[in-house]
Amino acid sequence: MGKYGSDEKRWAAVQQRDASADGAFWYSVRSTGVYCRPSCGARPALRKNVAFHDSREAAEQAGFRPCLRCKPDQPPLAERQAAIVAQACRLIDEAEEAMDLDSLAEAVGVSRFHFHRMFKAVTGITPKAYVNAARARRVQAGLAAQATVTDAMYAAGFNSSGRFYAQSEAVLGMKPSTFRAGGAGEQIRFAIAECSLGPILVASTEQGICAILIDDDPDFLVKDLQDRFPRAELIGAEPEYEQVVSRVVGMVEQPSAGLDLPLDVRGTAFQQRVWQVLRAIPAGRRVTYAELAELAGVPRGARAVASACAANAIAVAIPCHRVVRNDGSISGYRWGVDRKAELLNREAVNEQR
Repeated sequence: MGKYGSDEKRWAAVQQRDASADGAFWYSVRSTGVYCRPSCGARPALRKNVAFHDSREAAEQAGFRPCLRCKPDQPPLAERQAAIVAQACRLIDEAEEAMDLDSLAEAVGVSRFHFHRMFKAVTGITPKAYVNAARARRVQAGLAAQATVTDAMYAAGFNSSGRFYAQSEAVLGMKPSTFRAGGAGEQIRFAIAECSLGPILVASTEQGICAILIDDDPDFLVKDLQDRFPRAELIGAEPEYEQVVSRVVGMVEQPSAGLDLPLDVRGTAFQQRVWQVLRAIPAGRRVTYAELAELAGVPRGARAVASACAANAIAVAIPCHRVVRNDGSISGYRWGVDRKAELLNREAVNEQR
């Protein structure tokens, strides 16, 4: 008969306001003349006044009208909210000037407070952070296309050079003039070593380690670094840098020891948020993508955090290897599932000692 095949099971779902029952059936209330979703937050009805329907059309044919609270004749709340947020994102992306919270909320037809809460729940970041990210994309595009940095500043919607330089350096990780030159002038020191997981490349800017890459092919590692910083000055084989590499290799061999070196982490606001949460997960502990999404403040963002994990270029130090599937199985590691399994086994053994 199915999970909600009997009136008893349906009534239990209504009492529990079970959102998973939405779409499986609808219920009507004789005393009010309306029909609702099982998850409706309206005041509970008496069982004697409730009838169940297999479709909303059946409820309407029986003479009941849609509830104004749960809107059973419209898409589910999560879909409606996602559509509103998508509309807001399009407005932000297409706007010539940065939009503030009030104008965005008014444009999509919801209150300021409700819009802010909804936007963060769906995307994992605040509207302001998304506006800044959109502006950062314009900065990047403008620096590549405009004749001067000043032209790029105005093309991105900045009216103040002070705000432009403050925000653009935070996003780009370097001065706009340097970014415009494709990283030209930025020095990145790197070296390749061997560890138990295979060849490993470690690279650092003046701010800290910007890449820890692992692969079977050392030449691929160098190409990967070159692709990330196409016009930076790559400096290799410096004897003093070997100490940095040695400490990184030591962390890979014993992840529980951690890495007491600064990192130069570059990514979107959301990616950096996920990576910060990852760094707080202790060695020996495993979390699912759903749990990581909860920790990052995006309960429905498992796919988004998985993408952030995949974009991580600092292996082990940002421990995306500690994230597993909901059933506990191991999958989805940028540097190979076998390496992920080995790191997890290594941490488990250290925890048992």
